[in-house]
Amino acid sequence: MYITYIIIGITVVISFLGYSNQSMMQNLIMNPYMINRKQQYYRFITSGFIHADHMHLFFNMFSLYFFGRTMEYIFNMLFGASGGYYFLALYLLGVIVSDIPSYLKHRNHPQYNALGASGGVASVIFASILFLPLQKIYIYFVPIPGVIAGVGYILFSWYQGRKANDNINHDAHLYGALFGLFFCVIIYPEVLPNFIEQIQNWQEYR
Repeated sequence: MYITYIIIGITVVISFLGYSNQSMMQNLIMNPYMINRKQQYYRFITSGFIHADHMHLFFNMFSLYFFGRTMEYIFNMLFGASGGYYFLALYLLGVIVSDIPSYLKHRNHPQYNALGASGGVASVIFASILFLPLQKIYIYFVPIPGVIAGVGYILFSWYQGRKANDNINHDAHLYGALFGLFFCVIIYPEVLPNFIEQIQNWQEYR
């Protein structure tokens, strides 16, 4: 579970440094125009380690703390010593892949920026839901089975992304979540029949 802690530590440090250094923030932020015109592809990664404010940072890292440890444990059980590499790939690729749609949409818009670890965190959360669909997720202290919370999350992100009126990159949430599901099915195909079996035997898990 140490990789989760390392990611959180690095993200917190870089985010706090960025709060007081706007030049640093501008150099790390996801700006599709700069990527397209100056091939600054590193922004796909660095934008996942900075956040808009303390609440944005706290929500992402709080979520990663709980779900990241679960996924590290699962990957270590499945892949042994290689489990950490799979977890790191899930998270970092989630950060990258979740920003690709925004890049394609806004690569000619100089003023568009995006930041935050939401895509990577969503990948980890939905990977956890795929392995443990009936595990309870607490939303405002109300326990909800992960699979139900996940479906609601995807529908909400899709709807808000279409509205695009709250300055939040909901597309990153949506595509990060979908990538997390895709990644797990590719590296461990057995997860899909296991998921279906758990859903079919829902009453036994209650």
